[in-house]
Amino acid sequence: MNEESTMTRIEARGLPQKLSGVLRLLGHIPHDLIALVSRISIGAVFWQSGQTKLDGWRVSDNAVYLFQTEYRLPFIDPWLAAHLAAFAEHLFPALLIMGFASRLSALALLGMTLVIEIFVYPDAWPTHGTWAVCFLVIIAGGPGRISIDHFIARHFARTA
Repeated sequence: MNEESTMTRIEARGLPQKLSGVLRLLGHIPHDLIALVSRISIGAVFWQSGQTKLDGWRVSDNAVYLFQTEYRLPFIDPWLAAHLAAFAEHLFPALLIMGFASRLSALALLGMTLVIEIFVYPDAWPTHGTWAVCFLVIIAGGPGRISIDHFIARHFARTA
């Protein structure tokens, strides 16, 4: 056997071990980091969407027009829908990014995402699915230790 084929076999045996080590390392990514990235990134998406609905400090005529013509939600007046969406797309992302009432905020925005998916853009399910995963990480696992929710919970745990 030549030296080159021996080295190839040694390298091949080491590959599964190296891969296993990398996978083990990836398994140690802390939930706190994952939750923080989820909160900030999905919060920014909805905040920016809310910003497009404003003209200064009021809901723009264009936003109302979109709810009348393109979005056309059932059971709700377009003027009211535009105002509720603009409010929700500012309040819940701000709370989410701060990590305050995080699970509630993620649940509210997940509900909004479902409405968008079902009634407005049903073909955009890959994007909405990505958003839903961010929300589910927060709903199921909590906002992580880098959040106001964590500090409140810690405070009440000490006083109990």
